[in-house]
Amino acid sequence: KRQESRCSLILDSCICAWHTGQLTISGCETEEPLALCSPGVEEGGKCNADVMESGVELEACLVAQCDSLIEALTRQKAKLLTKVVRDQITHCTMKLRQTTGMMEFCLEVIKENDPSGFLQISDALVKRVSSSQDQWVKGALEPKVGPDFDLTLSTDVLLQSILQLDFCQSKVDLSPSVPAAPLLQLEKCCTRNNSATLAWRVTAPVGSPIEGYVLELDDGNGGQYREVYVGKESVCTVDGLHFNSLYNARVKAYNGIGVGAYMAWFTFDPTSAHRDIVLTNENLTVSCNSYDDRVVLGTAAFSKGVHYWEVCIDRYDNHPDPAFGVARINTLKDTMLGKDDKAWAMYVDNNRSWFMHNNSHTNRAEGGIAKGATVGILLDLTQRTLTFFINKEQHGPTAFQSLEGVFMPAVSLNRNVQVTIQTGLEVPKNTKP
Repeated sequence: KRQESRCSLILDSCICAWHTGQLTISGCETEEPLALCSPGVEEGGKCNADVMESGVELEACLVAQCDSLIEALTRQKAKLLTKVVRDQITHCTMKLRQTTGMMEFCLEVIKENDPSGFLQISDALVKRVSSSQDQWVKGALEPKVGPDFDLTLSTDVLLQSILQLDFCQSKVDLSPSVPAAPLLQLEKCCTRNNSATLAWRVTAPVGSPIEGYVLELDDGNGGQYREVYVGKESVCTVDGLHFNSLYNARVKAYNGIGVGAYMAWFTFDPTSAHRDIVLTNENLTVSCNSYDDRVVLGTAAFSKGVHYWEVCIDRYDNHPDPAFGVARINTLKDTMLGKDDKAWAMYVDNNRSWFMHNNSHTNRAEGGIAKGATVGILLDLTQRTLTFFINKEQHGPTAFQSLEGVFMPAVSLNRNVQVTIQTGLEVPKNTKP
């Protein structure tokens, strides 16, 4: 028995030592993950501190906003009380004037020397004075509205607004910015002999007042623009123009931040567009209600000179292939631009593009469009060529040559695309043949 007890003690000691070794090994193995977790724990502590600080700032902001609401209510309460008191003072002043007039009339009657005449009016005068006294006590000395106001304060709208208070994730950017592009007021523009009057308007954003405008005019032959007016007026008359010449004009606004974009001197034409076309943004933005391609033209028609405009892709879903270019006014409006012989276009998807005229596809080029991209169209009627650009870079060779006649800006698109036109831009230089 003694031997068995000793063996049992030795066995228990060995098992205990083995478990102790295993725990030691496990503890060593967990030290490394714990060391890796330490930075995360510290970062979590910092985040917790940041959250607490942000919570304090948010609470202070909410308290300030509530205080401003209470202050506004207090000011409005003071205005209402002032109005009530002013009305009461006005009423008492009128009563006082009436009573003063009555007293002066009574004094004049008392001075009457004819007893018979005095007796004829004395009784009626006594009754009138008594009646005036009663009216004074009841009408003047008693408050007009009394302690219970006959005014009812409408709080339903305010209460509804308070109940609808909620957090707004986004904040309106009220920081100053450059002015928006002016809009030409065609109804105020006119020409007379060799002078032209141009008028425009622009909506100044909050915190960004307009300091002036710059009006530029070309030489009447598609040449470079030059400044003809700088000032605060939104109308200008230019004299000394050549007869039988076509001039291009553009206007931009400026302020202390910088110079804004040039005005859109032509837009999309709602009168000639397909009925599925939707125009917004002063006819500068176009979209479509149909899954089929629909055509919209511009309001300008070009027969000479050099002209450049860009189309910005606002929305581009499911990889459609809109087309951009020029067309005659009688081109087909219910198909892709370039399907007939009255349109010259480039249609492009997200990977590649083709030039198309009279349903003939040529010059496939790699590179497509996406949301935010710009497609530029350069119509040079001096050289009689049409060239396309994507994101300010010439896309492919010169698309079409030997162009003659009158051309209008044109776009075809379906409901997966929305674009905005930008005009009055500088003509690109150094184009490739």
